[in-house]
Amino acid sequence: MDAFESVVSEILWRDGYWVQNAVKVELTKEEKVEIGRPSSPRWELDVVGYSGKRNELLVVECKSYLDSPGVAHKAFDGSDQRTANRYKLFNEETLRRVVLNRLSLQMCESGLVSKKPKTTLALVCGKIVSEQDRQLLRAHFEERGWLLWDDVWLREKLKLMSEGGYENSPVAVVSKLLLRG
Repeated sequence: MDAFESVVSEILWRDGYWVQNAVKVELTKEEKVEIGRPSSPRWELDVVGYSGKRNELLVVECKSYLDSPGVAHKAFDGSDQRTANRYKLFNEETLRRVVLNRLSLQMCESGLVSKKPKTTLALVCGKIVSEQDRQLLRAHFEERGWLLWDDVWLREKLKLMSEGGYENSPVAVVSKLLLRG
């Protein structure tokens, strides 16, 4: 399991979501053709969370990018196809619709979620290229009803975790070691 995804999962768990990492979406042959990938293997989602209280299915793409320039707005505005490819669910409307619909059906059929959950797409990133990119990304995501959780959000969540009682979780322990005092 990816370490960054583990951190995100732990945060979501504490926020009241049932969480699963590396969720495989079983697309039908017809759906694979519809998304333009007829020989595609199962689609994999980084983190999926479910809140029964809100009947919300949360689909989270995780990009740490801690030792890189970070996430840039140009990856989402159509001006840089090379980086846009890293965010297919965000940038390909048909793909997003088909994959999220199939995920919802798959989870309902297996009894893991209630009927007709609200599905929300989110990006968690450890670094954003610049403050200007941060503002542009926030506006872009808000306009589409998506969630953008950045390094500021991560630090806030980890700080809260560090202030809680002891838990035998690597994320909680490291949060306490680094953020207390």
